[in-house]
Amino acid sequence: MAEEILLINKMADGRFHSGQELGEMLGISRAGVWKKLQKIKDKYGLQVDAVKGRGYRLQGPLDLLDRDSIEKVFSQLGIEPPPVELHTTIDSTNAWLMQKAALGIKSGTVCLAEQQTGGKGRHGRQWVSPFGRNLYYSMLLRFDLAPAQVAGLSLTSAIAVLRLLRQMNCHQAGLKWPNDVLWQGRKLAGLLLQVSGESSGPSQVVIGVGLNLGMGQYGEGIDQPWADLRQIPHVQPFNRNELAARLTAHLRDVAEQYLQQGLAGFTDEWHEYDLYLGKQVVISSASNMHTGIHMGIDETGGIRIETEGGIRTFHAGEVSLRGNQNDVSRS
Repeated sequence: MAEEILLINKMADGRFHSGQELGEMLGISRAGVWKKLQKIKDKYGLQVDAVKGRGYRLQGPLDLLDRDSIEKVFSQLGIEPPPVELHTTIDSTNAWLMQKAALGIKSGTVCLAEQQTGGKGRHGRQWVSPFGRNLYYSMLLRFDLAPAQVAGLSLTSAIAVLRLLRQMNCHQAGLKWPNDVLWQGRKLAGLLLQVSGESSGPSQVVIGVGLNLGMGQYGEGIDQPWADLRQIPHVQPFNRNELAARLTAHLRDVAEQYLQQGLAGFTDEWHEYDLYLGKQVVISSASNMHTGIHMGIDETGGIRIETEGGIRTFHAGEVSLRGNQNDVSRS
């Protein structure tokens, strides 16, 4: 495995490298190099071009995670770096942090991966995670509060992602309750929060964020409309290391604001980003469907819907939201 990672790091520039060069680096034959490249393709899903007389290259450069680069951005932002765990391949960054949280890992720890094999979105949907293409991120936070008191972080964490996107000139994206990030009706990012703890506190929260940067051909099998930052005009994206550091800073900021102001401190900002506000939507559960006008969120994070029978409030754990996708794009 170590040799395969060395090959990926060497070829991440997207340029051609001769079999002799790669073999000398690893201390193996050209035939051995070929076998290692096949393993890279099979294990990590990376496509390799082979051209006689030129050598081998990955189909497109990779922006790989690097601890020193992440810490450099923290320094530039004037932030004390948290513990950062980097993984090549992992089942799920959320699952890893949840397991380590039980062992007392430090609050603020960030987990990042080049690839996830079991990443999940809401309702257990698979989060497609091609190697080195997108951001697969989780952060652990601990609170003295009861789990029910930190549930609103699900919505405020989505606001943190929107703040990050606006730093990249991505003003067209918006929110779909409770915490999906959409662009022109297509999913750009998703969040998954897992909360545990004693009923009266303390509690711990793992905030998982999947942000599509350059999905490309790897998105062909996704069963819902999706977007990535490369598709969006005029966006000036940060590299993955800077994205990770800046996202951490925004999540810290919203967590601190949440502790001071509660969800009420975010209501106006949420409504500014809410793509469905004032529009007709459908709220569905396992047994019922409700149609009405989206009237915004309340102080608990519930969605308020004006139905024929009056205004009703629904919460994220019990229902899902959908609306007219042609009605939620932003220019």
